[in-house]
Formats: sequence, structure tokens, C-alpha cells
Amino acid sequence: MRVIVTGGAGFIGSAVCRLLVRDKKCEVLNLDKLTYAADLRTLDSVAGLPNYRFCKEDICDKQAVTKIFEEFKPTAVMHLAAESHVDRSIDGPAAFVETNIVGTFTLLEVARAYFDALPEAEKSAFRFHHISTDEVYGSLGDDGLFTEETAYAPSSPYSASKASSDHLVSAWHHTYGLPVVISNCSNNYGPYQFPEKLIPLMILNALHGKKLPVYGKGLNTRDWLHVEDHAEALFTILTKGKVGQKYNVGGCNEVKNIDVVRAIFETVKALVPEHVARSFEDAVSYVSDRPGHDWRYAIDPSKMQKELDWTPKYSFDTGLRQTVQWYVDNRSWWEPILNNKYNGDRLGEAVSVSND
Repeated sequence: MRVIVTGGAGFIGSAVCRLLVRDKKCEVLNLDKLTYAADLRTLDSVAGLPNYRFCKEDICDKQAVTKIFEEFKPTAVMHLAAESHVDRSIDGPAAFVETNIVGTFTLLEVARAYFDALPEAEKSAFRFHHISTDEVYGSLGDDGLFTEETAYAPSSPYSASKASSDHLVSAWHHTYGLPVVISNCSNNYGPYQFPEKLIPLMILNALHGKKLPVYGKGLNTRDWLHVEDHAEALFTILTKGKVGQKYNVGGCNEVKNIDVVRAIFETVKALVPEHVARSFEDAVSYVSDRPGHDWRYAIDPSKMQKELDWTPKYSFDTGLRQTVQWYVDNRSWWEPILNNKYNGDRLGEAVSVSND
């Protein structure tokens, strides 16, 4: 397989590239604009291999992307390029509209022209896999699970932009016959995650003896999925999923935010006790809630399990310990980020107009 991975220098995209190049022996072209959260160091383990190449381009640049398709001649596209942090979307939604909506539209148009020109035998093998989020479904109450049939109800500029891109991909399948599959995942965590996200931020704050800021009362719930499990699920969808179908990918690990933070604190304390002298009650700090903060996400992954025979390998306990250990062992990766890109300050404090 020859696979174009957009956003391959990001957190999830780099895990996908490493899996495809090392384990699946695919030819991979990583197409990434290298915005703030991208990091080519995440690909050091595959950068020198003959079946991997990197191209710095913006998916909104139709001419550049068209040339890449013509030269690389992909048999599949895995579209992960996106602005992804909810808090940043509150502060600056324009970038999310540009990349997640306009960028997806541009990529679809290039892929459609490429697909239409393929010989019939190659058309049957081509796939466009759009990777999205469970946040497009909005917020659950205390009960229930997101299924592939759940109606869309996005709450943030980020989730609205991803919902828009999902609808575009689906429309390009129904209108133009582009062979697509769509997947929507729960919250990812694991090694190499940019430290603006909850789990790496709490790990690094604990290592530095800083306060652990928790939104509201910390009772919002998320379903956590290890990034390596997600990468394996995405390859399974790409190779076994049915054209035009949608697949929800979840880790089956529903945890309240406060319990996530407590587990991180206790794990850091167990692994490097010299860094953690305080109790959790002394370390945690409750801060004003995020505008439009969804109450609960939880995915029903039964379609993945029954139709594609995929289940996650990591429990939250084993995955979190592995992740904390990675951050403890890889100070040289995250220290430059804290020094030069993001110092841990809060984002997304725009005033909420409505609490509905």
C-alpha cells in the first residue's frame, strides 16, 4: 500500500506513520504543514527508512497537494491533519475553520480528481479514510453511549469544524462516488502528546511540583483511548472497513477528569517519589470551567469489535502507567516544548454567552 498520511507529524498521525512504516511495511508519505503541535522528532525511528518520506505542505494548497498525489500515486489517504485543541478553538476559531473545513474540502477535491483518473482496477483498491472525533456528537448525560447513528450536536468551534468535515467527506462519497470511510474516536493519550492536553499537562505539572488545575469540580467524564490502540484501529478500518461506512473507536475506559488527575498524581508519585512531596489534596486546584464544556463522552465500539474484530489492548491503568513512564524517561523531548512553544498557561478563557 502507498498511503498519504496528512498531519503525520502530529500526535495521532505520527503513531499511524510509525505503525504503517515499521509494522505494516507500507510506503508512507507524511504530508504536514508543521504547525505548533507538530514535531518531526516523533518520527525519528522511521525517518531513515526507505518506505517513508516527509513533505512539508499545507492541505489548503490545492496545487501543491495535487502534485503530491500525481507523483506519489497513493492507494489510500489517511486524513488526520487538523487543529484539535478545544481551548485554542475558543480563543481563535478561524484556524479551525481554515484547516478542518477548507483543508478537508481541498483534499477531497484533489482526491476526487485523482480517483476519477485512475484505471478501474486501481479505483476498486483506493480508499479515503477521514479520521474524526466523538466530540461531533456533543454531550451525553449520565447514561448512554455514542453509536454510529448518534445525531451530531457539536458544542465548540473545534467540534463544529470536525462535524463539518465529516459531512463533507460523506457528501463526496454520496455525490461523487469517492470511496471513503470515516472514524470517530474518543480522547487519545500516550507518548509524544503535546502538553497542552490534559494528561501530559498534568504529568509535567506533577513532575515540576506545580498545581494541577482541574476545570469545575472535575466531574466531566471522558472515554480514554491509547494512541497505539487507535493507530491499530485506523489501519484495521482502512483495510477491512466497508466503503461509505462509519466506525466509532473507543477505549472502553470512562473516567471522570478528577480521577484521571488523581491517577496521574499517584503514578508520578510511585515512579519518581522524589518529585512529589505533597498530598493530592494539596496539589489539585479547581479552576473556573471551560465555556461550553461537554459533560460526558462515551463510545459504543461494538461495530468495530463485531465487524472488524478489533479491541483495544491497553486498559487505562496499564496505558497511563506506560505514558507517565515515557514522560519521565523522555525529558529531552518535552523540555524544549515547554521552553519554546507552550509553558503550560491556561487557554480558552473566552466568556461563555450561554450555559445551554
